[in-house]
Amino acid sequence: MNKDRHTLRSDDITAIIAPDGAELVSLKERQGLELLWQAGAVWPRHAPILFPIIGKLKNDALRHQGKVFPMTQHGFARDRRFDWAERGPASCTLVLNDDAETRARYPFAFKLAVTYTLDRADLHVSYEVTNTGEEMLPTSIGGHPAFNWPLLPGLPKEAYRLTFSSEESAPIRRLKNGLLRTLPEPTPIQGKTLVLSEQLFEDDAIILDRPASTSVRYSADRGPSIDVAWQGFRELGVWAKLDGAQLLCIEPWHGFASPVDFDGEFTDKPGLMQIAPAKHRTLSYRIRVG
Repeated sequence: MNKDRHTLRSDDITAIIAPDGAELVSLKERQGLELLWQAGAVWPRHAPILFPIIGKLKNDALRHQGKVFPMTQHGFARDRRFDWAERGPASCTLVLNDDAETRARYPFAFKLAVTYTLDRADLHVSYEVTNTGEEMLPTSIGGHPAFNWPLLPGLPKEAYRLTFSSEESAPIRRLKNGLLRTLPEPTPIQGKTLVLSEQLFEDDAIILDRPASTSVRYSADRGPSIDVAWQGFRELGVWAKLDGAQLLCIEPWHGFASPVDFDGEFTDKPGLMQIAPAKHRTLSYRIRVG
């Protein structure tokens, strides 16, 4: 057994998980076609976990009870090595607990357990956040899987679309220097459909802060498709890095970047979960390969 990576296999898909960041690093369909972005030089990640914040805090500073703690974009979980708690043929679980290093940036006690479960053409990803301390745990968590764009080599990016499970007529949110702009903007989604192009992401991510949908399909008229469905998450980010990167991220979130005008106590930051001592929250999403 490879201590650095764990492979889950079914007749339909193969998934590989690494303990560094508890990150999904490969997702292949039955013919062996890689569907996940392979951490190229323009963006050196695959599917990072965003915890305990999503996006940025103003000045990368977390303020709590008169102290300031350094907290960079998307938090630290993606850069920490998790411990293996379970490794089986169809599922695996990895765990991260607070320690002196995390408390220097995030002064709260927690346990984060990440479970991957394979079921035919479905990969289920579950996050369980437990408050192991004696005060309320203010936190956010999100997925950031990056899929190849295009999924089928040789197709143009413009052949792809996102199809939501419900009509998405509400305005979207955008970022300014990594922080949430004050005013919402008209959605580029037409009914249930977002026709993809690089121009959509010239202004950074598309953020649905209250999506009507609980799933979305990423597809073209031929080749494989990806369905992402979520439970427990309130927001959805869609992002692509430009400058030649061939990746598209579909990101279920609970939380978002600080608003541009917010610089207060972290516990008052909009979008956070508040978990009571000895309690936990479980959020999950599913990737289905079609």
